[in-house]
Order: sequence, then structure tokens, then C-alpha cells
Amino acid sequence: MRSPLQEKSVNPVPALLAGSVLALSALTAPLTGATDLRGLADSAGLAIKAATLSDAEVIDLADKSCAALDQSNKIAAPGSKYAKRLAAALKPLKLSQFNGKRLDAKVYLVTDVNAFAMDNGCIRVFAGLMDALNDDEIRAVVGHEIGHVLLGHTKKSMQTAFSLQAARGAATAVSGTAATLSQSELGNLGQKFIAAQFSQAQETDADDQSYDMLRKEKLSRTGLVTLFQKLAKLEGPGHSMFSSHPSSPDRAQHIQSRIDKDG
Repeated sequence: MRSPLQEKSVNPVPALLAGSVLALSALTAPLTGATDLRGLADSAGLAIKAATLSDAEVIDLADKSCAALDQSNKIAAPGSKYAKRLAAALKPLKLSQFNGKRLDAKVYLVTDVNAFAMDNGCIRVFAGLMDALNDDEIRAVVGHEIGHVLLGHTKKSMQTAFSLQAARGAATAVSGTAATLSQSELGNLGQKFIAAQFSQAQETDADDQSYDMLRKEKLSRTGLVTLFQKLAKLEGPGHSMFSSHPSSPDRAQHIQSRIDKDG
């Protein structure tokens, strides 16, 4: 899911490069405060690079941009109520790693209702999201975000983010990727990554990935249904913020139909 259900932004992030951001088919509100990239090479070079990012380069960018994000946002301490609750909510998923990388889940103490996952195992859930959802719904969201990573959607989003940087005419060297980017540039790239939207088909596939993950561990799948019901209320009747996203009521019905079929 990529567009956040946002309330208000706190602690604007000057930079980030996320994996799959929580596009709960609702309202988008990328974090603000990013600075422009240095003009080092022509933008065409970066556009070409964007289309050919390797898996290793995507993970390298995720490593560095996640670190940049962490420096820009207040993180819930390990013993805090948010950190304990997230750990308890995710434990039943039995995920010590995904995409071949160690799971690294933390909570940002911001009021945005959002979350994202990166190809390097970085998962960040915003406090505003945790305040709005129950534990079943939080598991559903994280499963959805991980689904975007496993299905290759986040790699494509990274390529899109690179292309957007090129479009601004502020390209970096075609080689070296993350190594040539400053801290603020990594954050700026990540901001574009989070703002990128997934297609309708990608959202549905990630919903199904979350459903399958929950079913495999014999966990409640109704959290996906109630999640989208809550989103529908935020969107308002007959309204979907992004035409590229399936509507929240449709997503809730899709999951409910699967539950009814599978039992």
C-alpha cells in the first residue's frame, strides 16, 4: 500500500528512501523537508541508471536511506509501549527475515498514519498508524508492505524514484549509486520512493500476499477486512483518492470473499 491515511505530519523528514510504503489506498502525504540533489551529471544518465538498478544496488540504497530516515525521525525506544506492541503484533508472523534480509522493525513517533518496508528488511511503522489500528490490522498492513517487496514492486518504485530525481535535472553519477549520494540526497530519493504509487493490480496482489501470510500461520485474516473498512470511512462515501487504487470497500469485499471460500 503506498498512499498514507494521514492525519498530520510531525518531524518532517529531510530525506528517505523507502521500500514499500503503506499505500492504504487512502490519502497521500509524503514527509517533507527534503533538499535538492547536487547537480553532478546530466539527468539522462540517471534516468538510464534508474531502469537498470540491480538488486544489490536497490538493497544498498535501502540500507543507506533507511539509516538516513532513522536519523531524521524519533524512534520509539525498545522498551516503549509502541516498540513492545509492534514486536508482539509481528511475533505471530514468525518472520525473522524476508527477502533474504534480517527483519528490522521499528516505530517512528510521528502522527502520520503510514508504514513502509524496504528491500533490505527495514520496516517502519508510524505511531499514528498504531493508534488507529488494532494488532490484527497492524499485522495485515505489515504483511501487505512485505508483499510489495517480495513481489518486486518496491524495486520498481526505487527505479521510479531515481527517474524523478533525473526529471528534476539533478542527477548523480551513473556508477556508484548510493555511494555518490549525500545523506540528504538519500532522504530526498526515499521521499520520492514513498510518494510513488502502486498500480491497482499491485495493490491487490499485495493484499493477497498479506492474506496468504496470515492464513499460513493460522492467524485472523479479518484484520485486512476491518483495515479497509476503516480506510473507507476516512475516504468518504463513493470516493477513492487514487484512481489507480482499488477502492477500500472493494478490497474489503475481495478479502472477505476469500475468507468465506477458504473458511
